[in-house]
Amino acid sequence: MTVSDHLVQYPSPGVHFLQFRGDTFTFTLHQLHPREGTAWLRTNIGHAEITRREVIREVIHAETPLARDWYDIPMQPAGEGRFQVTVPLRETGHFEAKCYFLPEGETTPEWPEGPNTALNVAPADTCCANILYNAFVRLFGPGKAGEGAPSPEEKKCVASLDAAQYTVIPESGTFRDMIGELDFIINTLGCRYIQLLPVHPTPTTYARMGRFGSPYAALNFREVDPALAEFDPGATPLDQFRELVDAIHARHGRVLMDIAINHTGWAASIHESHPEWLARTPDGHIERPGAWGVIWEDLTRLDYRHKGLWQYIADVFLTWCSRGADGFRCDAGYMIPLDAWRYIIATVRNQYPDTIFFLEGLGGKISVTRDLLNIAGMEWAYSELFQNYDRGQIEQYMPEAQAISRSDGLMIHYAETHDNNRLAARSHAYARMRTAFCALFSPNGGFGFANGVEWLATEKIDVHGAPSLNWGAEENQVADIRKLTALLTNHPAFHEGVELTMRQKGAGNGVVLLRHHAASGKKLLILINLADTHATRLTWDAPEMAGPAFTDLLTGETVQVETVWDGQSLELGPGRVFCLSDDPADLQYVRPVTGPPPRALTQRFQAKALDVFCHYNGVGNMDAFDPDAAVRQLSDDPEVFCRKLNPAGGVPEVILWDWPTDLRREVMVPPGFFLLLRTPRPFRARIVDGNRTVGQEEALPCKNGGWFILFPPLPAPSDHRPHTLKLRVYGKDGCESADAPLLYLSDPQSARVKQVFHRQELLRTPLLFLGTNGRGGMARAHVNWGHLASRYDALLGANLHPDFPEDRHIMLARCRGWVVYQGFSYEIGLDCLEEFRFDGTGAGFWQYHIPTGQGEDIRLTIGMEMIPDRNAVQILFFRHKNTNGENHLPDHQPVRLILRPDIEDRNFHSTTKAFAGPEQTWPGCIQQTETGFTFSP
Repeated sequence: MTVSDHLVQYPSPGVHFLQFRGDTFTFTLHQLHPREGTAWLRTNIGHAEITRREVIREVIHAETPLARDWYDIPMQPAGEGRFQVTVPLRETGHFEAKCYFLPEGETTPEWPEGPNTALNVAPADTCCANILYNAFVRLFGPGKAGEGAPSPEEKKCVASLDAAQYTVIPESGTFRDMIGELDFIINTLGCRYIQLLPVHPTPTTYARMGRFGSPYAALNFREVDPALAEFDPGATPLDQFRELVDAIHARHGRVLMDIAINHTGWAASIHESHPEWLARTPDGHIERPGAWGVIWEDLTRLDYRHKGLWQYIADVFLTWCSRGADGFRCDAGYMIPLDAWRYIIATVRNQYPDTIFFLEGLGGKISVTRDLLNIAGMEWAYSELFQNYDRGQIEQYMPEAQAISRSDGLMIHYAETHDNNRLAARSHAYARMRTAFCALFSPNGGFGFANGVEWLATEKIDVHGAPSLNWGAEENQVADIRKLTALLTNHPAFHEGVELTMRQKGAGNGVVLLRHHAASGKKLLILINLADTHATRLTWDAPEMAGPAFTDLLTGETVQVETVWDGQSLELGPGRVFCLSDDPADLQYVRPVTGPPPRALTQRFQAKALDVFCHYNGVGNMDAFDPDAAVRQLSDDPEVFCRKLNPAGGVPEVILWDWPTDLRREVMVPPGFFLLLRTPRPFRARIVDGNRTVGQEEALPCKNGGWFILFPPLPAPSDHRPHTLKLRVYGKDGCESADAPLLYLSDPQSARVKQVFHRQELLRTPLLFLGTNGRGGMARAHVNWGHLASRYDALLGANLHPDFPEDRHIMLARCRGWVVYQGFSYEIGLDCLEEFRFDGTGAGFWQYHIPTGQGEDIRLTIGMEMIPDRNAVQILFFRHKNTNGENHLPDHQPVRLILRPDIEDRNFHSTTKAFAGPEQTWPGCIQQTETGFTFSP
């Protein structure tokens, strides 16, 4: 590789950036000494599917990755010695790129010095308002308010049962209990993500820790704990889990599941199915994991040297994605090998590309966190800000945490987790201060807290028990949290593209943070006294904000700061927190909003508009993409938006699907066409090909009412291929779910019509054979010979008018048959049908394997076709010769064929007269010919 110090790249080589799907990114190459030649960007941006495929095939097939995802994009001249290119970021994942210059007449490129520029692209709607509520479903039962504690007599009784080795498990909170609190959690508190502690079954007898058992001791990663469900014959525990997911999605929330894949509970299903996956000590004992000097006796560690385990775990994640999970908290994720995570995430993203992987790496190395965010492709990681208590610790920790959030993935600032002591156990003032501190310091609104923080709960969350959440306490910080989450959702200084700088100086146990959103020019000054017992004077560098009077967005009060020779200063009372703005109009951002966060919604619109633009224009003409205009036009009318972008004569190339009318038909989607779904209510939809999800999206609102999803075109199949559209439509009365058939058509040049259908296909799918005579007559016969499903089924529906088509007349409804040998009869029907085929010219053939008794059989084919230009149908019965000998009735043994034609004389809109008694006249006759039987009116 030739490295030139005469080439300068912007952004500089080696720099990492965190971006969001729907963004665009510009690269510039500058020649310090201009020469003739061309410039190129070598990158894998836009080829995430190829990247994932190589990762997966390396694990499953031991294939060597060949970097097939890398390609070159031409850069355009942009002035003397300068070249530029803007690339669309349409996929989530980790990407790299670097510019190079190719001198005229030469074949060896010249590169600027330094490694590749890296881009981590996150899902579009994670650009802001990433507010998490960590919920332990068990705690939402009758004891959540601290009531119903066992009496001394009950405790004594339970203790005696424990001593006698009985299992005593109290009543638990349920999924439906939690559904009852979602309006409060999502709409009142303003949380977007519901992060569930594990919901899997846990040991209830042996190896049960505590009163309930630990949710982290999973017995089966694919199942839900029945203790978290009500006993309801109409809804299984899994059904009730899905009710919770639907209720969260109906409120525009997201579901993050906690799956601890590092270990299982004792006697888990894996112990029986794959004992080789258990990590063992040299003496053969199963290893028990631990951390911080504690060994968890109820857990068994998994051995990730086995790649079969990787595939199993990836399938576990896919299972929960199909059940509605939007992402996963990866408990002790740093203990899983990087290559295993890389494979698991690639496998999941192949079907669910916007799935969030949230690393719980507390106690692990920062270098491992950065590798998992970059190489493995995780989006978020736990921040340890909540474990830094004084100014010195925070000043030491924050720079690297901020750097990671700018370049690798968001560090989520938790005020409190289930692993830590309650903040309110120290004091209410301390809890309020630390909650506000973690929220106001969060990047892109990445803030979380455990259930009970809002109610100033003091009992630590013991995962083996069910402590009180202090639910409904009169003294609480519900209103305070609502203001914080409103700011994180609405104010530009908590969105993407914000620069965070620590500004405190001098003495005092407090911190000062300046948040600057360059695109809008908005600035906020965060002042926090970290001491909850005494006042602190804070001094900071003047942040170039109008002052000295500021508006505190948390209280609405005017705050007068002092000007000192080296900056500004203010004395803060114990645990006091200020969020200062120099624009009183910023108080509008404290007003809560319901529904999707506006900024996140705009980014989702932009991502969708970018997909449509690039479909029609490619990736090399991004200068023509106006994101603001595209968002407006897409919101106005998605179909018109596609029509305007299509260079082929303004044809929209969109197939419309409307709820609920199109549930009753199979909608065909030609190659290269978008599929536009429209409903009057919010909804989600998946497109499934067999067992594989090939598209999943959440609806966007239309400007003039209603909601839509615009699925991009799928690769054209080699044959017409059926898919299933799975919908969940949300309304005031709950969620409606439905499946609808789709048929994705193959390319016309390669389209083939399936002519042979075997028994397994025929048993799954009821088929009809349709023959015509070229003058309006038809034969409409079920492949299930002799079966009538409607009044229109007939072996002969004649068009009796000689000159033009009119309503058909049913003459022969069906012809049933029996094969008889030595008095043993067997009806010709579906149970002995082996195959159906048609020859493409109007003839159909039923092939049967018919028992004749005593373990023997014959092969019989029935052929049928209409005679051209006549109201007549010809039916052929053909007995095949013995070809294999075994169990086949010898050819010289004759069999009888008994036929019973159902002859009628009625308009095909009328019902059959088969049970109205004998007809007075015969409308036609059956004649035996040399080749079969012919029926004519």
